Amino acid sequence: MDSPLPLATPTLQALSVARWKGSYAPSEDQVAEETPIGIEYNGVPHVVMLATPSDLADFALGFSLTEGIISSASDIQDIALEEYSAGIRVQLTIDEGLFSRLDLKRQNLAGRTGCGLCGTERLAQVFRPMRDVTSSQTLSVKALHAALTDLPQHQTLQQATGATHAAFWLDADGRIVAAREDVGRHNALDKLIGALALKQTDFTQGALLITSRASYEMVQKSIQMGIGILVAISAPTALAVRMAEQFNLTLVGFARNGHHVAYAHPERLTDF
Repeated sequence: MDSPLPLATPTLQALSVARWKGSYAPSEDQVAEETPIGIEYNGVPHVVMLATPSDLADFALGFSLTEGIISSASDIQDIALEEYSAGIRVQLTIDEGLFSRLDLKRQNLAGRTGCGLCGTERLAQVFRPMRDVTSSQTLSVKALHAALTDLPQHQTLQQATGATHAAFWLDADGRIVAAREDVGRHNALDKLIGALALKQTDFTQGALLITSRASYEMVQKSIQMGIGILVAISAPTALAVRMAEQFNLTLVGFARNGHHVAYAHPERLTDF
């Protein structure tokens, strides 16, 4: 699979603004771009999402993995990006067998009556079948908080705009070895997972750190990839905690300023 060519769409925009400091004065500012990104498989549109227009091949691959459309990066035969005035199209080519299953699932959803997420069949689509996390990876509290201290130097877009989330991968020693940013927290995580999958990373050997709350979607994506430790700098939801407890994921919230709260399976966090 060849890497797509770089996009011309910028990730941030410079603006002239009126800044208030006791009175208004002209000033310059930078804001993060948010662009419609259409993902399609074998020429058939699948979803349109708003995202920061960077690392979109990583994004599409990570999305495909965490949504269970594919099981490994090798299932993607080709990725192509096309820019339009209205947004960017990411075209993925996958095995016909995988596409047939995806197409059948799409037809079944479209053929049901009802509106939105109503009915037990549609609700079942929200919670995908998952297996217990088997990772034996541990993380020391000291390494965790050292990584938290290092976060700003890996968030160039956040430093420029103050508008983006980030997802970070910590190696077995707790060092930040990969990072991705996006205006959406789910997008940042999918971008990171895609980038790691391309490098054939063993997701059981490391930990995930996110600069957002830990919603059930973030927990579900982590479990889907077999990740053993998910650390968020903000709060989890009750559903996220129940899911983490059920599927053996270590879930940590409010990790900041030398403190954290372990909500599920704290045994992977060590004090040495």
